[in-house]
Formats: sequence, C-alpha cells, structure tokens
Amino acid sequence: MTEQRIGIIDIGSNSVRLVVYERTASGAHRVIDGGKRPARLAERIDDNGCISEDAITELLGTLNHFTMICAHNRTGHIRAVATAAIRNAANQSEILEAIKSETGLTIELLSGGDEATYGFLGMINAMDVQDGFLVDIGGGSTEVSLFRNRELVQSVSFPFGCVSLNRKYAVKGLLSDEGLKGIEALVTESVKNEPWLMKSPSLPLIGVGGTARAMGKIHQAVTKYPFTQTHNYPMTGMDADFLFQELFQTPLDKRRKFPGLSKDRVDVIVPGIAVLRTLFRLLKASHYRICGSGLRDGLFYATRFPGRSLHQDVLAFSLSNLSALHPAAPKQHVMQVNRLALQLYDELRPVHLLPNRGKMLLDAASTLFRIGASIDYYDYAKHTFYLIVNSHLNGLAHREILMIAAIASYKSKNRTRQQLLDYRELLNDSDFDTIHKLGVLLQLAAALDRSETQAIGRLEASQSANQLLLHPIRSEGTLALEAREVDELASDFKKLWGLIPVLNLPDYT
Repeated sequence: MTEQRIGIIDIGSNSVRLVVYERTASGAHRVIDGGKRPARLAERIDDNGCISEDAITELLGTLNHFTMICAHNRTGHIRAVATAAIRNAANQSEILEAIKSETGLTIELLSGGDEATYGFLGMINAMDVQDGFLVDIGGGSTEVSLFRNRELVQSVSFPFGCVSLNRKYAVKGLLSDEGLKGIEALVTESVKNEPWLMKSPSLPLIGVGGTARAMGKIHQAVTKYPFTQTHNYPMTGMDADFLFQELFQTPLDKRRKFPGLSKDRVDVIVPGIAVLRTLFRLLKASHYRICGSGLRDGLFYATRFPGRSLHQDVLAFSLSNLSALHPAAPKQHVMQVNRLALQLYDELRPVHLLPNRGKMLLDAASTLFRIGASIDYYDYAKHTFYLIVNSHLNGLAHREILMIAAIASYKSKNRTRQQLLDYRELLNDSDFDTIHKLGVLLQLAAALDRSETQAIGRLEASQSANQLLLHPIRSEGTLALEAREVDELASDFKKLWGLIPVLNLPDYT
C-alpha cells in the first residue's frame, strides 16, 4: 500500500461502522476518525427474507455520510465489507447494486469463515495469548474459532446473533424465561453439531465484537474498576453470570440507566450475553478475556501489511508503533538509555530478585520514557505517564501498563504513590517495590547519557562492597555531565538498591 490513509467500513447486522487509519511519516499507524450508526438490519427483514426498503435507504444515507468523512480525510483507499444480514438477505444483489450506484462503493461480502479469519487476525495482533477460543457475537451471526500456538486451527459461523435472537425470542425487547431457554437450546444444539468445540477444555474464551466489549464496560462500571480500557480485561464465569442475571431481571426502562450500557444495546445485550455464557459453559472455558480489537482491525492489518499481517511479538510491535507516534523523543538517546538500563538490570540480577517480567517492564519503560516530550519537554515525565496509560500497549495486563507508566515517569517514591493513587486497588506492595527499583534504575541509565551524545560506547559494571562501579570502556568526551548526574542520584539509588553508583571517569592524561 502506498496510500497514507485507509478507511474500513463494516456493514454489520446491528450497526454500520467506519474507522479511518493514518500511516504517519514515521511509519506508525493510528486511528484519526471514525463513526458508528445503528442499523439493526438483522431485524428489518420481511417474510420473504428481504431487507426492507426503508432500511436500505437509511443504509445508503449512512454510507454516503461515511464516504464524505473519508473524502474529508483524503483517504486513499476504502475497504467496505458486509456481514451476515446482507449475506443472508434474499435481495442481496439488489442491495449491493444500489450501494454501488448511490455511493460508488464496491462491497466485499464476507463469508462466515472470512469474518472468523479477520476477527482472529485483529485479536491475535493485539493480545499475547497462545491458545484459546475466540467468540464474536454479531447482530446476525456468531463466529467461534479455536486457536493454538497463535494459529487459527478451526472455526465455525453460526447463523444467529444478538439482534436476530432478540427478534425471534424477545417480546418488546424483553427476554422471558422461555425465550432464554430457547436461546440456550439453540446454542447447545449448534455446538453439539460441531464436536471439535468440546474437545479443548480449560482454555480462555476471548470475546471480540460489540457484545463482549459491552459486557466488559458494564462490569467495569458496576465494579467501579479504575482503569478505563476494556481491552485485555479479564472476567470470571461467575462475573458474567452475575451480570447477566442483573440485566435479565431489570425492566427495559430501568435497564436504559444501567451503568456502562449504551442505549443502542439496551435490548440486545441480554440475548448476546446469553449466547456468551452458554458457549462458555459448553466449551468448559477457564475464564473470559475481553478484546478491544476484532474484525475491522483485522481488515486493516490485512490491507496495510499484505503478506505479513500477523505479528508474533505483539508488545514489540506496539512499542515500536507508539514510539514512532511521538518522534520528538531523541531516538539515539532513547536507544542508548534502553541499552544501558537492560545491561544494569542484568548486572544487578543477583541483588534485585525482581519478578520474571521485570526486564520486560524496564525494556518497555526505557523505550517510552521520553514520549511525553512531544507535549512539553519541561514536564515530559507527567505527560509520559498520561500517554502510556491512555495509549494502546498490546500484550500487557492493565496492572503492567500502569507499572510501565510509573517506571517511565519515575521521579520519587512519594510522587509515584500519589500518581498511582486512583489505581491503588490494581497494585500490591510488591508492585510498588518493583516500580521504585526499576524507576531509579532507569534514572541511572538516563544519567549515563545526560549529554545525549551517546558518549559511552561500552560500559562495564561490577559490584564491590556497597558500590556499583561503572567503567566506561569506550567513551568520547569528559563525561562530566554524566558524572554529576550519577552523583546526584547516588543517595536515592542506595536507599532502594543498597549500592552507591560510582562512575569511574576515563583517564585522558
């Protein structure tokens, strides 16, 4: 692709969505615009299986609106797809011709297998998970996929979704006990016809799509979860069952005020979660994990990176992309600090006894510690913390994202505790100990390149009594700035590590 901007339009059975991605001059990608319009195509079907004229007219208006947004953003390539509602409509060909004639868009009609494949690609590029079931409950279909070792093994598309089930089993938007039994029986029978689904117990159920995201948002709102992202949010089977019962027993008018529930899902959320929890039970899944990336993200990756769309190291790709979005950070300095920080970590391994993922936390933090300079150099640490917490760092638990943000922006123990006050329930005392130690270690690495000239070509580090001796083997210049910064940091470093860092200046005489 040579285009700088790509628009993805997804004509779903419940809603129509647009996402506009930009490829920046530094090679990063980000979302710069988007839109969502309710459609409910799966419930606007007559007795002959045709989508109604009114629904088609509304759809054409939505697509014209989205193409205007794409034009405004100078989008070089638009990829528009349609899923179950149009795929199954008796007047499918007429709808596609009308869209082409009225909007100029050529619609790619995705099969159930295509939906599963693109949904898997969107998920696997955003999560560090090896094995599991992927479940995408749309408005008119439900895709269930098994993956092993980060590869798609098998998938199936069932011809029911939250909108079509709501139309069939609910009365005026409310699901009765009989309606619920009908949905559970339908899902159970469908799974029995695919025996491979019940041969991989104890795997996580990864939920993508609107139903899963809505369930995560509602649960976070109900429990007052302090972190705002639903991506990679874990839930137990009991969590989902409790939430379902609360929603199921809440009348429609009161459900509209349910915390975290958007108005356009008030009626379809109950049948959607009913499908999820039935699948969870039948698959004998271990737990839920909500994924914020899915079909549209998979379509973007396949379009933007043809032939190499699957990224095995999710975190490395995410770190690279986030760094490239903030090119104000001095690249060579950041690389030098990252290298020195990881070297010091290895040297201090016998001392620190930090958790296994400690090096990963330091690696990420030392890669991102200067991104806040893109907002304001003089207060870049504060902005670095904000950017990391509010950006998409894939492959990490929410707790780990917070720890990386705190390490990258570390100034002192008191400041860090104040910074993390709102997130205290997600962190334990051991996490704070790790943050403080790695934070001051990152400060030491930054001090060793205070001049930002990469004057230290190679560093040897050793421990002697209560000192951490730092020997520059190849260096340029006097390293006077670096020596002063190390001296100023020595007291704080000793409190946390029990060692006094000493930079042995090279003898140029």
